[in-house]
Amino acid sequence: MKISFKELSALGILVPAVIHSLDQALYQVTVVIDGESVLLTDNSGVIFRRHSLEQTREALQVLPIESLTLQQQSAYDEMIGQPMREGANTLEVSLAVDTLADPVLH
Repeated sequence: MKISFKELSALGILVPAVIHSLDQALYQVTVVIDGESVLLTDNSGVIFRRHSLEQTREALQVLPIESLTLQQQSAYDEMIGQPMREGANTLEVSLAVDTLADPVLH
């Protein structure tokens, strides 16, 4: 499922967002709506992606974001020769929310 910037803004609610670090310099975003993870798109329906964390955060400032988390799959175990884990080796870091969205929502 996908949601655009415009559709998300029109919901009129604050939502948690997760910035996914996909590669060295590629980030995309999901938001959680009614317990479901939804992929963020631009207003033309193209998956929202940026090449730096700062660019991503700046673009999200206009949206009604309640909380922001950076998520990255860690290759650390593989790099030091550890056996593969049964579960995910995901790093999560909470980020500050700097939002310029409608102050009525805050």
